[in-house]
Amino acid sequence: MDISVFGIGYVGAVSAACLSRDGNKVIAADVNREKVDGLNAGVSPIVEPGLDELIRGGVANGSLSATGDTEQAVRESDLSFVCVGTPSAPNGSLDISYLVNVTEHLGSAIRKKNSHHSVVYRSTMLPGTMDSIIIPKLEAASGKKAGDGFGIAYYPEFLRESTAIKDYDNPGTIVFGKRDELTFDKLLEIHKKIPVSPIAVDIRAAEAIKYTNNAWHALKISFANEIGNICKAAGIDGHTIMSVLCADHRLNISPAYLKPGFAFGGSCLPKDLRALRYKARQLEVPTPILDATLAANEVQLARAYQMIAATGSRRIGMVGLSFKSGTDDLRESPFVELCEMLYGRGYDVRIYDPNIQIGKLTGANYQYIRSRLPHLASLLTTQIDDVVDHAEVLVLGNADVSREVLKRVDDDRLVIDLVRVDQGMASNERYQGICW
Repeated sequence: MDISVFGIGYVGAVSAACLSRDGNKVIAADVNREKVDGLNAGVSPIVEPGLDELIRGGVANGSLSATGDTEQAVRESDLSFVCVGTPSAPNGSLDISYLVNVTEHLGSAIRKKNSHHSVVYRSTMLPGTMDSIIIPKLEAASGKKAGDGFGIAYYPEFLRESTAIKDYDNPGTIVFGKRDELTFDKLLEIHKKIPVSPIAVDIRAAEAIKYTNNAWHALKISFANEIGNICKAAGIDGHTIMSVLCADHRLNISPAYLKPGFAFGGSCLPKDLRALRYKARQLEVPTPILDATLAANEVQLARAYQMIAATGSRRIGMVGLSFKSGTDDLRESPFVELCEMLYGRGYDVRIYDPNIQIGKLTGANYQYIRSRLPHLASLLTTQIDDVVDHAEVLVLGNADVSREVLKRVDDDRLVIDLVRVDQGMASNERYQGICW
């Protein structure tokens, strides 16, 4: 099938690469010329295991290309996936300006097209946004009716950064927000190789499912951290408790997020929780659990800072800055916030993260770190030894790299572990886990 993908960010880049690998001809569209030129040169715009190879292969065999021209992308495809970002506004609501902008351009391009075209949205948006804003704007710009003049659907994404390709190929579930049969049939055809039967719901329900999933994931992380904190104070290993809890699969408890550790972050969970709370306030529905989840996350961030401050040391080495290992995504990373707190209070901080190269950060990722840590370049090092040699206290955040750091520290310096690098280690005089 001929497919266009709008937005060459984390979701769009992975989707475009996987779709082209599966035999579709894909044209990716983005307003960022750097991303367009990079993809056409076979370069991935993000750090994601396996993505570089997929993009190079797709570009080399002609199944994947990129453009900044919306009309070209629509003209050369039968179906468009919309994967642009919906960042948080200062009051917690969603900024859907990028979404509205691409929708209006898509509608204008569809107006000029005689053949049937389907538009499938993957961007995260609050329930009712498609019906109240997106579809009306698409109809106005195209002069056509949704479900008749053009196809429409909502297809929430559940791709986790650093495992996105695996999640694409073996998803826990596939949800299609369905409006018309032709678009639904196209989606079924595209995903026929994936060994999961799609669940068809209405568009509003599909929008809500995305938020429900992310709110649940966020809740699980903070719940496990709280149990871990209590257990540590009582001399109990919180991981043992969580392992027993997760053994009861009958109640559908997933072990994926039930691991006591550091605060949650990234481009989805904090943003979606704020937006869901904002929507609930509009509806005058109290949300004590959601409120407590974000509050608990701030407590866990403060807890990490207090553990560092309690040492009395001023030279701090941080291993890992992205919100989790295997990605370069710095947006709302709790490690960025921790670094900002330390730097702002006069600590001498050095950071090592092999995935972070200032010159290669683009788009929202670059804008976020520029606004939070504009001096990051002066704090980053390119060698693990630079951080190890500098630090009086080592703070471990990237599990993959931190294993190597543990091997290199053979003196009395304190190690503060925020991710439990080694399941066999427990807190002692030289090593402190945040909640174990």
